[in-house]
Amino acid sequence: MRNRDYSGVMNTSPSPAILLACSFAFIIVQLDVTIVNVALPAIGRELHAGVSQLQWVVDAYTLGFAVFLLSAGAMGDRFGSRTVFLGGFALFAAASLACAMAPGALALNIARAAQGIGAALLVPSSLAILNAVYAHERTRLAQAIAWWTAAGGVSIAAGPVLGGVLMAAFGWRSIFWVNIPVCLVGFWLTLRVVPAIRHSGPARHFDLPGQVLALVALTALIGAVIEVHALGLAHAAVLGALAVALAAGALFLRVEARSAAPMLPLRLFTLRGFTPAVLFGVCVNFAYYGIIFVLSFYLQTVRGFSVLHAGLVFLPLTGTFLFANIASGWAQARVGARLPMIIGGVIGAAGYALLAVFGISTSASFWAMLPGLALIPAGMGLAVPAMTTAILAAVDKRQAGTASAVLNTARQVGGAMGVAVYGALVAAPATAAILSGMEIALGVSTALLLAGALLARSVHVNQGEKLCHS
Repeated sequence: MRNRDYSGVMNTSPSPAILLACSFAFIIVQLDVTIVNVALPAIGRELHAGVSQLQWVVDAYTLGFAVFLLSAGAMGDRFGSRTVFLGGFALFAAASLACAMAPGALALNIARAAQGIGAALLVPSSLAILNAVYAHERTRLAQAIAWWTAAGGVSIAAGPVLGGVLMAAFGWRSIFWVNIPVCLVGFWLTLRVVPAIRHSGPARHFDLPGQVLALVALTALIGAVIEVHALGLAHAAVLGALAVALAAGALFLRVEARSAAPMLPLRLFTLRGFTPAVLFGVCVNFAYYGIIFVLSFYLQTVRGFSVLHAGLVFLPLTGTFLFANIASGWAQARVGARLPMIIGGVIGAAGYALLAVFGISTSASFWAMLPGLALIPAGMGLAVPAMTTAILAAVDKRQAGTASAVLNTARQVGGAMGVAVYGALVAAPATAAILSGMEIALGVSTALLLAGALLARSVHVNQGEKLCHS
């Protein structure tokens, strides 16, 4: 297909295949957040890795994702979203190959970080592509984002299920081999149907100081939290890492405030409704990523489930994510972004609370866990597309890549922190300690989703109306 330049806008109705290509990217990105969770005990046995190393199998990916998202947004604005999008598919495939062939825990975690960088290239560029090609059809943009989010939501929920099936049949390395054909199809489809998009306005420069400081601050912070259980809060390594994280974080904010071309434009946080929507995303990801991590350990360690059985327990997450995401697009077209975020937060909180009360014990049945497992993704599926459209509606379309990168960076940092904090709660091998840690984690998740619902009240109600009617 001839390479077309729409200068960020399409004057004809976009092909559904463009949405499919963007959805392929979000599927593999979200799938690799959770597909590894049920495989962690097996990875630990084969590679002789402890709990802290297994936390890094998850967090190396989410950190690579989070740290490079902001730079990826700038790269998309500078070099074109389509070019960055193709690069993301290529890097993700290569890193997946390295994961599948990793000889040890260190090599696996380095390859997982590379996967995260590939994911960072894919997500903001895919949203920027959608925002550009649906520039003149804002109602269809809301629907496209809902389908895009549904694809990612279903894949993140299906990750443990697919991981369990693949593990049972082929072993843990198969969970990485499966990414390669998906990346190849996504790459081919992008070449065929996605137009070149030239962003108007001056190109931004790569913010190397900000990138380095963000990497140091987040890595030191996550590392400190992960090692607290093994070393203790008073250990010099933990205190040193926290000090490095604090210093690097403060310096990062100073550099960004003074930079002529910051990778994190702080002025975005002055826009009405932007900050509450970002904090909402942090609450959602902290709770969900952390719970999926510890729930996988609970099912296999405390309950003695096989890897396939543990994976199938997560099956209810998949269907409710899909229907809730579709319902979110419908709701936004009628009431805007704020109300679906509030209702979704309350529903998600109810799911975590029900799971804490009825689903966590040495003998709780699957049916006791089912209401919680169904309501958690229902709330997220309703709220997350609305949160994303609220962010895009708050900014100029030329800043769509950067704004979506800021949102997803915050969400991935929240997810990495959730895994680190909740993982520390269940790191003790005793059953009673794991159960106690699970109850605390679910209580915190309930509170976070309720806090998210309160934050959503500050999202400007006309953002949804602007999205639908402009």
